[in-house]
Amino acid sequence: MKWESKLIKHNGIVRIAIIFEKKTELIARVKLIEGSRWSQSLGVWHIPDTEENRLRLKLPLHSTTTPSEEGILQIEKFKQWLLSKRYSPSTIKTYSEALKSFFIFFREKPIGEITNEDVIEYNNDYILKNNLSASYQNQIVNAIKLFFQTIRDTKMMVDKIHRPKRSKLLPNVLSKEEIKLILNAHSNIKHKMMLSLIYSCGLRCGELLALKPVHIDSKRNIVLLKNAKGKKDRIVPLSSLILEMLRDYYKIYKPKTYLFEGQNAGELYSEKSLQSVLKQALQKAKITKPVTLHWLRHSYATHLMESGTDLRYIQELLGHSSSKTTEIYTHVSTKSIQQIKSPFDDL
Repeated sequence: MKWESKLIKHNGIVRIAIIFEKKTELIARVKLIEGSRWSQSLGVWHIPDTEENRLRLKLPLHSTTTPSEEGILQIEKFKQWLLSKRYSPSTIKTYSEALKSFFIFFREKPIGEITNEDVIEYNNDYILKNNLSASYQNQIVNAIKLFFQTIRDTKMMVDKIHRPKRSKLLPNVLSKEEIKLILNAHSNIKHKMMLSLIYSCGLRCGELLALKPVHIDSKRNIVLLKNAKGKKDRIVPLSSLILEMLRDYYKIYKPKTYLFEGQNAGELYSEKSLQSVLKQALQKAKITKPVTLHWLRHSYATHLMESGTDLRYIQELLGHSSSKTTEIYTHVSTKSIQQIKSPFDDL
């Protein structure tokens, strides 16, 4: 999504204006941002001026303060600890940035003196005051808990750090008809193959891009996912139709290292390019919903459930550690709900 952003005053309140080409799918995305509004008088969409939104739009943050020298040193030590525990680069970045925000707030306080009461104060006077989301707050809490587990001299009681109450949002699911339109939108076999494999195997974006030809076991009709999220290997069944498509794809592209490569042989296909492939498919299929690649995975799980697949198998196929994560799909499966007769029909 290409946009420009600037600070404006709307009804006396500072807001962030987002200027972009008026397209239905882009408007749908902006509407997903909490607190987004359309200004008829200014002719722009605008969102709350929060730290989270400034980060999202790469605007300068409200505060240019840095943590104390002790804070900077401890964040660096924390990064090294996370690295030694083999956390992913994105998790290390997320946790260290979250901890930095917390240490800036308590810049004048020695880290060994920070208590559970300070976490409550931070939540009330920074997170809630700036209208930051519960998911952002949860990231901060994760970072704080993990950090204070790694140091000895602390007044923090890690087990008693409370988490925000999480929103119970249902996963976004497409109908089988919509999935078919998206998967058939591309005539380019590579683009069609990537989207088809994500849906047919319930893959995360990173899992698809990390696939190598050797991970496709055509004799056993399975796909081996190495080092998936949480460093867990798993296998998923491979559709015979997908296998035929893969054979045709392989003959044309002859990938060297990865199953789907960038413009140069052996080069990893970029996540941004894959998102662009989906965007083009949505335009061709005339689907205006703000669909992301993860919607294909959600749809795979829900369609499995609707066809009667046991929840425990779906949990294994998706690589979920907890069955509670998988249970959310029972709330969006329409198989049983559609059989319920509305009392309106008996009036």
